[in-house]
Amino acid sequence: MLGSVSGMAQADTWRYAHEEYDGDVQDVYAQKFKEYVEKNSEHNVQVYRFGELGESDDIMEQTQAGILQFVNQSPGFTGALIPEAQIFFIPYLMPTDFNTVVKFFENSKAINEDFVDLYADQGLELLKMYPEGEMVVTADEPVTSPSEFNGKKIRTMTNPLLSSTYEAFGATPTPLPWGEVYGALQTNMIQGQENPIFWIESGGLYEVSPHLIFTKHGWFTTAMMANQDFFNGLSAAEQKMVREASDWAFDETIEHIDGLADRSLEKILASSDEVTVTRLTEAQMNEFRKRAPQVEKTFIDMTGNGGQKLLNQFKADLKAIK
Repeated sequence: MLGSVSGMAQADTWRYAHEEYDGDVQDVYAQKFKEYVEKNSEHNVQVYRFGELGESDDIMEQTQAGILQFVNQSPGFTGALIPEAQIFFIPYLMPTDFNTVVKFFENSKAINEDFVDLYADQGLELLKMYPEGEMVVTADEPVTSPSEFNGKKIRTMTNPLLSSTYEAFGATPTPLPWGEVYGALQTNMIQGQENPIFWIESGGLYEVSPHLIFTKHGWFTTAMMANQDFFNGLSAAEQKMVREASDWAFDETIEHIDGLADRSLEKILASSDEVTVTRLTEAQMNEFRKRAPQVEKTFIDMTGNGGQKLLNQFKADLKAIK
């Protein structure tokens, strides 16, 4: 692969890998970025989807090594590299109202300034963070309280804070790479997982984990970034074009996800008679919310003063938006 990559670099093709399948949200963003770059420059963009170059950890390593120029990776996996990125997994910190979420990503100082510095420390040029969808839990039976999670193994990304969240919720967190999730649900090795509803639909997870639980505890977030040495080596005009491509792809992706959850849920319900939908009441959500402070404490323990400052900025940004 390294030999072919070297040849491609001479052909002026930029390589961009993401974590999802054809037509999923990250793929929409990548294709819009590609479209803008190829329309406004002499460069070509080769997009690699999930599995074509490995899993999330693999494509990040390849980006840091300069084999890939661009990568899309969610903070769920970046948390091992940038502990502060785990902030998105503090439950009930983020709103779930679509318009509020979009305004937060557009205007947040924490998102658009503080995270840029954190990623730069790891040799990465953060170009855009964007939301993908409200997190939905699937399980082997409907769940409406933390006590009903007792004894259930819930798959998490390889992310310590997400594990802390499900411990707080009463479950047994079980980190697994994405490629093993469907089989683990099918064989009852795990009893549940969480993802945006479009991913539950496109990955067929409802087929083996049919009970959908809308807890409103957060949104799935992802980040698009470049190898910093590569980015710094671009001319000022090319850097400007790449940033404009990132912004345009963001706007196009936000338009795509508006209503996507409802459309995906309709497809799921049309495909299976076994699926149930549980939407927690405010009183039921409060039982989960009460457990959020212990996850915040875990986040501060992991990240120290820097994490505390970032959390304060998050809350200030959210307060300003609301």
